[in-house]
Amino acid sequence: MLTSKEILQYTKKFSILFVEDHTELRENTSEILKSFFDTVDSAEDGKVALQKYKDYYKNTSKYYDIVLSDIQMPNINGVELTSNLYNINPAQLLIILSAHDDSRYLMPLINLGIEQFIKKPIDYQELLRALLNSSKKIISKSMEPVTTQSNKIYFSENVFFDKSNSSLSNNSQIVYLTKYEIIFIQLLSDDIGKIYSNEAISEHFRSLSENLDTQNIRKLVSKFRKKLPESALESIYGIGYRIIPSIYI
Repeated sequence: MLTSKEILQYTKKFSILFVEDHTELRENTSEILKSFFDTVDSAEDGKVALQKYKDYYKNTSKYYDIVLSDIQMPNINGVELTSNLYNINPAQLLIILSAHDDSRYLMPLINLGIEQFIKKPIDYQELLRALLNSSKKIISKSMEPVTTQSNKIYFSENVFFDKSNSSLSNNSQIVYLTKYEIIFIQLLSDDIGKIYSNEAISEHFRSLSENLDTQNIRKLVSKFRKKLPESALESIYGIGYRIIPSIYI
């Protein structure tokens, strides 16, 4: 279980906009977020959120670090809000709250480039982990002048994948990777933090004259995950996968 101290060391300087039309959920979740973020603002629908987003930039000359939004909302829904925010700031980091019956919206949101989905009703440990990973990604991006000098993706202090020679190291020992595991991690490391859908993964393997359907992707991930630190390889329910580096230098 994540501790407050573990999360705060990454989130405490960041800002977040929470968009949710259900009043009680919005208020209760906002109170939780205030324990971890420097600035927490909320909005009851996409229209209000879009205006608050613009006003925040006008007042501070910067955008919210994270936007956390529901899909189903009046006036402007989560998909429309996401599209609008990316038109303003293509680098905006967005996390979407999704009920089971929102499945028709998931792929359009993946295509837009959202960071992650959180299932409703909210599991707050899952939400906090997503916020922790997102905050780590923001910090990684702030280090890009350094990260671009290296092909190594760190999953812990002692475990890293070297893109230059497709090797995984653990405490200076090379970890054996199968051909499919190498192809898989190479693909996911092309864009750190990006969610790669099952369809995109299968298509990538087909482009290399290899066959890998959804069922076999799950088997591949199950075996490959045992070679990585916990939480390094993340499954996005019903959608796909991405890698979450701990340190990317």
